[in-house]
Amino acid sequence: MNAKYAFPAILACTCPSIATPALAEDSAQLVLRDGFDGKDFAPSGHLYYRENFEQKAGSIEFQSDVKRSGTGALRLSVKPFCPPGKANCSERAEIWERTKYRVPYDQGVWYGFAVKFADPVPSGDHRYLIAQWKREIGPNAEGDFSPFLALRLNNGKLFATVETNYVAPVAERDKHEDGGKACDESETPVWFRPDTNQMRALVATDGNWAAGDGEEFAGCTSAVKVTNRGNQLPAPTSGWIDFAIYSKPGPDGSGHIEIFANNKWIVSVTGRIGHADHGLGKNQYFKFGPYRAADTTLWTLYYDDFRRSPHCADVLADPSLCPMK
Repeated sequence: MNAKYAFPAILACTCPSIATPALAEDSAQLVLRDGFDGKDFAPSGHLYYRENFEQKAGSIEFQSDVKRSGTGALRLSVKPFCPPGKANCSERAEIWERTKYRVPYDQGVWYGFAVKFADPVPSGDHRYLIAQWKREIGPNAEGDFSPFLALRLNNGKLFATVETNYVAPVAERDKHEDGGKACDESETPVWFRPDTNQMRALVATDGNWAAGDGEEFAGCTSAVKVTNRGNQLPAPTSGWIDFAIYSKPGPDGSGHIEIFANNKWIVSVTGRIGHADHGLGKNQYFKFGPYRAADTTLWTLYYDDFRRSPHCADVLADPSLCPMK
């Protein structure tokens, strides 16, 4: 298989988000914000640009020419950097949450950010990510763990995936005429990867998604349930896309994700979400920015209006749209 793509909880709380002294030391209760309007990260956002080998392919600029709100936005780019022949080399320009302020893996939290694709939008059959949510990996963990939630690009089309531990399919399905397997209403298209004890579910796509896209999602699973809310992801060429996303992993089946884009409810995802392997850490974390397998072109994204809160009303532009119990 090509490795290029290597409502149980009550969410809506419109109560004030001002942290009381009793909550001040609980990172999950903090409200984080950064509009990228200065020359460095805002202290209130607790973000940073990570320094490592793959990040050397990237560049970061606090600029004011392209912005969604305020006086500035981030410009993040990656250039060709991987040495010829270096296996599994990636190129990144990702922004991370500081470790001290990460949210426990078993708690839910809302994230918001806006992204704009610079021209040209990559149109190749390749591995591109623009945002990802992962579980901490401890020194005793064995394996390469994919993000439990990721916003991805392939063939110029935007889509979202959810990852969890491998759950064997119950039965084989008849195949469609186009070669894909038919999933019934209780199932989700999935890429089974038993060799890594993982499987990747396709949970949302943009309006340009066609039958020939996502051919690796050839299986079906009932371990991850997707409820479509009547909207698709915006196209990468549509300008600024403002995401509001609820993240609560639950490899035991208690997982819950909500995805909104430009004030439209895209999907709800429940069931097995994330990994429960030995040696994994106690926290989840979010990072955003261009990330790809080694490539030959310059790729640029703009980001603005980062926010994080335990309360939907702090993140979703129209709080009246927050899911209710």
